[in-house]
Amino acid sequence: MNMFAEEISSATVASTESAEASGADPNGSEILVRCLQAENVECLWGYPGGAVLYIYDALYKQQTIRHVLVRHEQAAVHAADGYARATGEVGVALVTSGPGVTNAITGIATAYMDSIPMVIVTGQVPTPAIGLDAFQECDTVGITRPIVKHNFLVKDVRELAVTMKKAFHIARTGRPGPVVVDIPKDVSLKTAPFHYPVSVEMRSYNPVRKGHGGQIRKAVQLLLSAKRPYLYTGGGVILGNASGELRELVQLLGYPCTNTLMGLGALPASDPKFLGMLGMHGTFEANMTMQNCDVLLAIGARFDDRVIGNPEHFASVERKIIHIDIDPSSISKRVKVDIPIVGDVKDVLQEIIAQVRDTPSRPEAGALSDWWNQINEWRSRECLNYKNSTEVIKPQYVVETLCGLTRGSDAYITSDVGQHQMWAAQYYGFEEPRRWINSGGLGTMGVGLPYAMGVKLARPNADVFCVTGEGSIQMCIQELSTCLQYKTPVKIVSLNNRYLGMVRQWQQLDYGGRYSHSYMDALPDFVKLAEAYGHVGLKIEKPSDVEGALREAIALKDRTVFLDIRTDPTENVWPMVQAGKGISEMLLGSEDL
Repeated sequence: MNMFAEEISSATVASTESAEASGADPNGSEILVRCLQAENVECLWGYPGGAVLYIYDALYKQQTIRHVLVRHEQAAVHAADGYARATGEVGVALVTSGPGVTNAITGIATAYMDSIPMVIVTGQVPTPAIGLDAFQECDTVGITRPIVKHNFLVKDVRELAVTMKKAFHIARTGRPGPVVVDIPKDVSLKTAPFHYPVSVEMRSYNPVRKGHGGQIRKAVQLLLSAKRPYLYTGGGVILGNASGELRELVQLLGYPCTNTLMGLGALPASDPKFLGMLGMHGTFEANMTMQNCDVLLAIGARFDDRVIGNPEHFASVERKIIHIDIDPSSISKRVKVDIPIVGDVKDVLQEIIAQVRDTPSRPEAGALSDWWNQINEWRSRECLNYKNSTEVIKPQYVVETLCGLTRGSDAYITSDVGQHQMWAAQYYGFEEPRRWINSGGLGTMGVGLPYAMGVKLARPNADVFCVTGEGSIQMCIQELSTCLQYKTPVKIVSLNNRYLGMVRQWQQLDYGGRYSHSYMDALPDFVKLAEAYGHVGLKIEKPSDVEGALREAIALKDRTVFLDIRTDPTENVWPMVQAGKGISEMLLGSEDL
């Protein structure tokens, strides 16, 4: 019987320990740790299991990397993801084979859809046992292939260091994304000389950074000739650290600008040229400007279904489109564009700004003034107005109050997915990039609390708030235990309407009010639950108590606080573009039904 069929022999372990004691070559686990140290990894989220125990033994012997033991592998990846979104650094997670990997899949797919730089190290059964249905075996490479930027199965310990270098390089360059490195248990034990390359070159991977000069010149000419221009920016501006360049370009041209859900904070919400978020739950003025502009500059955005609605409706108005993106596959994918520019958004915007400054041409003042008059007329609809109440807590009021209390401070807002996510996006005015941490592409419930943990470890002096709902928070609520163990005092603002709110809203509007399994009949006492985990719980039922409770939570700097805020269960997110409708075919409220 092959000794790897079930486990690695004690003789192999003993010989490796002897080599280690004599100062010989490091084993694969030690090589992995040294690679992480070479990449300046400070935090690592994970959960141990049989296939990664040698790696955990190596982690035990070092002091530079802080390992955070989560309560579920999904949360490990989400927390590393949140860390990456807040810092721009590569997030790192470690899980074991089999169920450890499959539990991490949702987190990997979430990061992939939002282009987040991550390296996920997964344990695997010993190489001779691969394909033999060994205990806790799964085809990690096969399972993760559709949801990663790239993945590796390391079968030779001598290839481990260069593979890790490639993984980090791929994760953070070009269009960022998660990379999985699958390490069999015997590879983590075998020894090899350690050499971490300074750089790597891959013949099949050479992302373009500089935009084509001719295309940029055409773009500048088109922009300056526009009579109804518009700047549409997405998460690529945040990921590319190009917010400064975007702000400079907006001020230079005086053009209106909108951000997608993932792009909020790239332009300050207080800037009068910012029209708010666009899309399914965007502002009336943002969507109407999008539909009626004559020149559209799209920067780091992908014209997805939640932004432009029905593509045929969007294409019914003639306009010229300039599209800047690091990923050529994102250009003309859903909407045909006129001037494609492949390149790093920061570099391309710098070149556009330089050319605008160098040319004597300027936008036609009269036409631009008329365009702003039209936009301000759309603005006058005040589509985000809502009827507040002294009897029942309106969720919009909670977010507005939180925004007011944290204005000017270093605050980060994470969210789960649903109505509360949209209210946070609409009513919290983000002034800076990387302060809004949420799942956009995959729309993953349960991310809010792990995101907040990751952000708090990255930014220990900042106030970190998780805006969530009573449905989403229960998906990873066990991470309250992690918050206690690792002293990450986050504030959970749960807008508890006793429904899966966005599902209920769709059922009301599109399914004749048949609320099939969207209600919550057996909720826990969240105050007692928070206290059971060692935290502070507050229940808020009156509008007059909202501000005081938020102030109390903020004042408790070193405690995790769970605010169970009982909100109006009938409240809907407005505006709204229904499925299949065009971006300008908006419902602004119940009166439009």
